[in-house]
Amino acid sequence: MNLTGALHAEWTKLRTAPGTGWMLLAAIVLTIAVSAVTDAGTGCRTGLVCQPDPAKLSLTGIDLGQAVVAILGVLAIGTEYSTGMIGVTFTAMPRRTTVLAAKATVLTAVVLLAGTLAASGSVLAGRLILPGHGFTPAHGYAALSLGDGPVLRAALGSALYLGLIALLSLGITTIARDPAVAVGVVLGLLYLFPIVTSVVSNPHWQRHLEQIGPMNAGLAIQATTGLTSLPLSPWTGLSVLAA
Repeated sequence: MNLTGALHAEWTKLRTAPGTGWMLLAAIVLTIAVSAVTDAGTGCRTGLVCQPDPAKLSLTGIDLGQAVVAILGVLAIGTEYSTGMIGVTFTAMPRRTTVLAAKATVLTAVVLLAGTLAASGSVLAGRLILPGHGFTPAHGYAALSLGDGPVLRAALGSALYLGLIALLSLGITTIARDPAVAVGVVLGLLYLFPIVTSVVSNPHWQRHLEQIGPMNAGLAIQATTGLTSLPLSPWTGLSVLAA
């Protein structure tokens, strides 16, 4: 079986696996919902300290949506390990690199599509909700628009971020060969780094942790203001996650 055949096989397995469609839908809905709730709960009026980056605020839901994507990435290969079907897969396609390349390609494609819808919906929610909470030209905030270069980069970058999280999950599961262990490792890498960073009092080490943490580094792509003060520039941060 060549790569084309492997791609077709992996696409068939992914789309027919129980829950794949629901998990993708959940990632989209949760991301947009959390972003909208965050927008609605934030105010920018006289006497209040305003969120300096409305684009990043409107993409807050990515913080939760990535957990669903991570689990999907784990299950993309973890289910085969837990059921023993991975042996059948490697019998049909002995070249493991081809199998992994096909899985990674198919998984990344569907996650990028879902991530693009989620990020676009979140930006639209911000455009509709934030002006009613004081984010207006009078306070120095233009309406969010994907036609604005930095906002477009933040939205598309968020979709790329989710794609990389899926690949990270796939890779860790391939090494661990145990879905439960893989889920724990992936979610730990994503959510424990920010917690540890927040309790470190040394500014030097805190900055280094922000530079190497997958979530902190990767989500730098969402920043549209104050870029010079960030531990990593947007694209550099996403590159750290990719590495």
